[in-house]
Amino acid sequence: MAMPTFEQCLRPVLELSAKVDITRQSAAVAMENYFKLTAEEREMKISSGQSKLSSRVHWGMTYLTKSSLIERVAPKTYRATKSGKQFLLDHPETICVADLRKISDWVAKYSGSSRHYEKSQSKDTDIDDGTERICGLAPIEAIDRAIEEINEDLKTRLMDEILHQDPTFFENLVLDVLVKMGYGGSRQEAAEHLGRSNDEGIDGCIKQDPLGLDKVVVQAKRYAPDRAINREAIQSFIGAMSGQGINKGIFITTSYFNANAREFVQRGSTQKVILIDGDTLLGLMLKHQVGTRVERTINIMALDQNYFNEDE
Repeated sequence: MAMPTFEQCLRPVLELSAKVDITRQSAAVAMENYFKLTAEEREMKISSGQSKLSSRVHWGMTYLTKSSLIERVAPKTYRATKSGKQFLLDHPETICVADLRKISDWVAKYSGSSRHYEKSQSKDTDIDDGTERICGLAPIEAIDRAIEEINEDLKTRLMDEILHQDPTFFENLVLDVLVKMGYGGSRQEAAEHLGRSNDEGIDGCIKQDPLGLDKVVVQAKRYAPDRAINREAIQSFIGAMSGQGINKGIFITTSYFNANAREFVQRGSTQKVILIDGDTLLGLMLKHQVGTRVERTINIMALDQNYFNEDE
């Protein structure tokens, strides 16, 4: 049997996860045997050095997770959900991406962000997850589309990891992001973690400048993606800022801010508050490489017209 596509991996991986808990590694090994790959096929790699089959199983598990057909039950470990087991009964032969796109959770599970959560609630929003066929796109557009999909998958995995950590980890994470953005120099010099009982809603304090002439307080809320931050939470934070004698603050959450919360901040007050929702936070983590790393750099070459048009 030839090397399977990632779509061809969907049903056998889901079926395996309905029987035993799986990891990406164990699923890849199982698929080698399931598809009866030759020794040569098992050694095939993509340009990053990863096994070609492992890469396809990885993406298959990503799509099954986005569809809520499998779920994380322990670090790196996944299991079929109740809906996943029913999906197997409803699709006894094959499962393809078109089947997954019909599942209501497809967009909701796309990322732990306000943008995707709110998008999933809109009945008039077309689902565009980057999986549409790219044969009609110019090569550079196909590359851009692929990068978008890779980044969205990474955001999903980042949010999953964050939500499985304790609140203290998240409070430190947001300080790391702010330091990477350029606040106050090094992590040791710039940021102080204050989260503790009786902290009056202040989870951290960060210097706005290297000398510490101006300070910004931070509130970090590690909420489920569908749990909105409301106006009362913002009011409480501003009250804590006043108690500390500080007029600048950043409120960061893994979820989103409802309309009343955003409207309250936009009205303006003595205290200046910046709101960072889950989607924005994940974007900053990618941009500043917090909890992420560069796996591969690709150089796209272009014609240097100046070389061929030098002045005589």
